[in-house]
Amino acid sequence: MKFQAVLFDCDGVLVDSERISTGVLRDMLRELGLSMTHDEVLRRFVGRTMKDELPWIAQASGRPIGPEWLAEFWRRRNDALRKDVQAIPNVREALRVLYQRLDGRIACASGADRHKLELQLTRTGLMEFFQGRTFSGYEMARSKPSPDVYLAAAAALGVDPAACIVIEDSVTGVTAGVAAGATVLGYSPGGPSHSPADALLASGATAVFADMARLPSLLGLDR
Repeated sequence: MKFQAVLFDCDGVLVDSERISTGVLRDMLRELGLSMTHDEVLRRFVGRTMKDELPWIAQASGRPIGPEWLAEFWRRRNDALRKDVQAIPNVREALRVLYQRLDGRIACASGADRHKLELQLTRTGLMEFFQGRTFSGYEMARSKPSPDVYLAAAAALGVDPAACIVIEDSVTGVTAGVAAGATVLGYSPGGPSHSPADALLASGATAVFADMARLPSLLGLDR
């Protein structure tokens, strides 16, 4: 596998955040009269950008949903993440190996807003591997599943997207990585917070793995 850089999604790949964020979302949807279980919220929203989902929420609830509602969601979500977010198991050592072997050519390309992205990486101590190399889908013309955020990350690293490995855990993210022209590896440790392995493969992932400790060896960087 010939490549020059590795581009990581954030939520579900670097940090274990999806259940925290969707728990806040579930509560706020209930306040609008939309009763959904935690797993239903996960299946409906994981991998998607909240700003793109506001029309669906407005239609489903029959209520106008504007920037004030989104700002309140962000405030409550950020408070919960600041308290409880954790790094994905074994990701710190994997990042340390990749950062050293690739001379720092790793980046985080997330569909999340920048405040959330940087809050999570800072809170979990992972920002040291991504300082100056974080990219938010909110700052792009199009969010995932469009490839914009991955194209921006590759350009900033000075690497052809075709020479990049993308690490994703959702169908939406895999679709974005494939559209960018990168080779995509799916991370699927099980559970509703991550798309299942067969769905990731069907979306274009080259391979799927379940433990971040395996990533350096999968990329041939463990020696």
